[in-house]
Amino acid sequence: MNHNRHPEYQYLDLLQDILDNGCEKKDHNTGISLYSVFGRQIRFDMSKWFPLLTTKKTFWKGILEELYWFLSGQTNIKYLVDRKVHIWDDYPHQIYMDSVKEWKEPELTIEEFREKIKTDDDFAQKWGDLPMIYGQQWRSWPTSDGDTIDQLAWVVKSLKEKPHRKSICLSVWNPEYLYDMGKPGKSLRFPLCHVFMQFAVHDGKLNLQLYQRSADMFLGVPFNIGSYSLLLLIVAQITGLEPGEFVHTFWDAHIYGDHIEQVKEQLSREPFPFPTLKIDDSVVDLDSFSPDKVTLENYESHGILRAKMTVAGWFNEKDRK
Repeated sequence: MNHNRHPEYQYLDLLQDILDNGCEKKDHNTGISLYSVFGRQIRFDMSKWFPLLTTKKTFWKGILEELYWFLSGQTNIKYLVDRKVHIWDDYPHQIYMDSVKEWKEPELTIEEFREKIKTDDDFAQKWGDLPMIYGQQWRSWPTSDGDTIDQLAWVVKSLKEKPHRKSICLSVWNPEYLYDMGKPGKSLRFPLCHVFMQFAVHDGKLNLQLYQRSADMFLGVPFNIGSYSLLLLIVAQITGLEPGEFVHTFWDAHIYGDHIEQVKEQLSREPFPFPTLKIDDSVVDLDSFSPDKVTLENYESHGILRAKMTVAGWFNEKDRK
């Protein structure tokens, strides 16, 4: 990597790589076109600045609230909806709409669905939950004997007690709940994308590598970079380690066909300097973190670039046939 070049160009170069070299695919559920490359990597030195992308305005509040939602082990979108963070609404809404006939429920637009989640606790409990989502897999992974495992707490404990371990990993890829490997009625409708994390300590610095099986480069990845970079800083503070590198490894990195023009606009923009970030000293363990204890400083960006979120790649029970 050219250390004199703005690190955001790693992301921008990957967008251009996909435009130039991506093969066209069709999502198997929606038929939507996407352009894809396989096996790419970018990395950020977390000791210098915070890699919140600047060539379009990134929804920082959404990153903060979503990460807290994960860290606190929550699975219901009501927490996010109540805070006007709607990045997960499309998934339970799709499940609801697919179940309208079976449950004899009225059809609802996404706006009506959000309002019901916000104002009707019984409705939110029934339709707002996304079982086996990141928060549950991180903090209460279900075991075969009915117990749970707090993977993230184990990560923190391991980093404190045996920091040179090469096995400090966290996984959300559980075949018991995936595709037709799972039993009928148990498989996730929307299999998770950020399937594996590995933490490693080198020279007293904490590094985190995220392995992402499926990466929506325009809408999702700017969020993911901010979220996992923040997770690295939180865990570093809790464990008393200096922050090292966030390494982002992509398996299938793609741009959806209806995001192409927005990507071209983003590629025409010059990055601003990255911001910095501070976490309050009161964050001493996982449970003491909350969004109000993070301060983002000197964030300057270009304007918002809007695009439609594609709810793609889901598993349908009829696929078993």
